[in-house]
Amino acid sequence: MLFMPLLVLALAASGCGNSGSAAAVSPSAEPAATAEPAATAAPASPASPEADLSGVTLRIGQVGWSEWEEGFKAAGLLDTPYKLEFSVFQGGNLELEAIAADQLDFAITSEIPPIFASQAANQGNFNVIGVQRWNTLNQELVIPKGSKVTTVAELKGKRIAYVPNTTAQYFLVKMLEGAGLTWKDIEPVKLTTAEGLSALVGGKVDALASYGNSIIAARQNGATTLASAADILSGNFPVSANVKSIDDPVKHAAIADFLERLTRYYTWTQGNQEQWAEITAKNTNQKQAEVLDTLVNGDKQRPLALETISDQSIASQQDIADIFTDLGLLPDTVDVSTIWSHAFDDEITAIVKK
Repeated sequence: MLFMPLLVLALAASGCGNSGSAAAVSPSAEPAATAEPAATAAPASPASPEADLSGVTLRIGQVGWSEWEEGFKAAGLLDTPYKLEFSVFQGGNLELEAIAADQLDFAITSEIPPIFASQAANQGNFNVIGVQRWNTLNQELVIPKGSKVTTVAELKGKRIAYVPNTTAQYFLVKMLEGAGLTWKDIEPVKLTTAEGLSALVGGKVDALASYGNSIIAARQNGATTLASAADILSGNFPVSANVKSIDDPVKHAAIADFLERLTRYYTWTQGNQEQWAEITAKNTNQKQAEVLDTLVNGDKQRPLALETISDQSIASQQDIADIFTDLGLLPDTVDVSTIWSHAFDDEITAIVKK
């Protein structure tokens, strides 16, 4: 199964965050072998099952490493009736920037990047068409080895590193609120995941709010968990698609096929965890045993699954947007429902019923 801590390796559901650097492009060389009204755009007329997709190139974004490309290869799913072009990005925000520039058709991120991307011209040229449900492990507030802090409340006036405009900032706000503190009660320090880890280990900050590999590495360096976001975060990862691709019947059909293959890939990883852990470890320079442990524990907490849009998923993202507005990170109140589209409801419903 694909898990957020692996998907967002560089961060990190994403994926996951809204920070990072430019991506390298890795096109696939595998040629073909074989509703409900939308919230913001009318659904495309579906192509017939016999539609010729051989002229379509579907441009897919990934975060951290070429996970889906490697996974599809291992699972025997690269025999698409269209061409696949995979690109690797260091953050979900960069994927959505690529969609805005019409250089990408499809991406899955955490809930936060679409909020900020929707503020761009033409509302970012994307719609959220569904949700992937992932586990929320390794999203934590940690303290360094030797720290005397035992509760979040004791962090008042302390220096806390966090990754700005990401799930880390969101869950840190929630943790502070739960301890009777506000953002103004701490000394927040904006850092990348790597910088935050270095600052924590080097004793330059009193705590770190981060995710993925940075949390795993922090624990390996003696850090301990002060609070976990496992029950704070929704586990929702919006599936975003280029508006032009949604409206084009043939490319629409290709996206639907890719979603179906992605779901089959998830099933394959569930049944081949050791093999997938070996592939992942080799590509990410992690220990295979640690990767396998993440896979197994993540599956226990929340198996990854594709879902259609729900009122609950929109409300979850709206809560995040409202918090970022309160922090002054957004210019005004954002109505996130305007970026969600029901154009793939029928296709996703059919996929999950299989």
